[in-house]
Amino acid sequence: MDPIKATHLIRSKAIELGFDLCGFAKAGPLSEEAYRLEEWLNANMHGSMGWMERNFEKRVDPTKLVPGAKSVVSVLASYRFEENETFDRNNNGAKIAKYARGRDYHKVFKGKLRKLFQFAKESIGDINGRIFVDSAPVMDKAWAVKAGLGWIGKNSNLLNKQYGSWFLIGEMIVDIPFVYDTPETDHCGTCTRCIDACPTDAIYEPFRVDGSKCISYLTIELKERMPPEFRDKTEKWIFGCDICQDVCPWNRKAKYGHIDDLRPRQKVLHPDVEQWAEVSEEQFHELFEGSAVRRANHTLFVFNARLAEASTQTK
Repeated sequence: MDPIKATHLIRSKAIELGFDLCGFAKAGPLSEEAYRLEEWLNANMHGSMGWMERNFEKRVDPTKLVPGAKSVVSVLASYRFEENETFDRNNNGAKIAKYARGRDYHKVFKGKLRKLFQFAKESIGDINGRIFVDSAPVMDKAWAVKAGLGWIGKNSNLLNKQYGSWFLIGEMIVDIPFVYDTPETDHCGTCTRCIDACPTDAIYEPFRVDGSKCISYLTIELKERMPPEFRDKTEKWIFGCDICQDVCPWNRKAKYGHIDDLRPRQKVLHPDVEQWAEVSEEQFHELFEGSAVRRANHTLFVFNARLAEASTQTK
């Protein structure tokens, strides 16, 4: 099929399936990103995330991950909802990152990407490839930039003029060509609000983040109890952190999302417990069934909740 027609078909179907944006990039080695990743890993800024060291060659070159790959199709979907903002305005207690208040985005995106891939096979014909949602060695932000879906902000998040950074990313890597998009230019200017707001100084300079100090890492990826030097710096956060996104000017007028599965669940916003630190293991699994919060175990979740609730009581 003609690449122009194929590009139009896939982009239109992606939007029909509920994604907000869809972009296309030519598959190949990520030379600059490979250098920066290696430098970051050598500085041990990945903390205990040993999986980031594995499959390095595949991580920086999708043609080694998907043999014969010619294109990386990136999709975005917003998780900005008024329910979250109303809740945050009226809640001074412990918090869970906004993206984790709804259904697990891995499940939401995978279901939609499977449909997109099946549509591609049925409409285009002989096509091979794989879908990815933050579950394999794919540098999703780098590919989204190459696909024209935004630029990397000083907090290392992907930013988009329409959707700020309140969105999630998925990919489809395939062995057919498309019409490729042009990368977006940087629009952060002289702003340093994300750097100034980070309580653990994880964003130690523009575009450089020490992952081992990030609150999201400390409350999710770190499978041991949080080091004492950070326990009075994580503020209200039990699972993840939104601080550097909450202060970003591009998020003030970002468009709202519309995928219902990504909306915050009322039982998470208003749980049947006085405090998160009191949640039993049974309640934990019931409240967060099908949620990304299940990536944390109950013991560590409660430990983080105690820190967060102690923090709110002293302020």
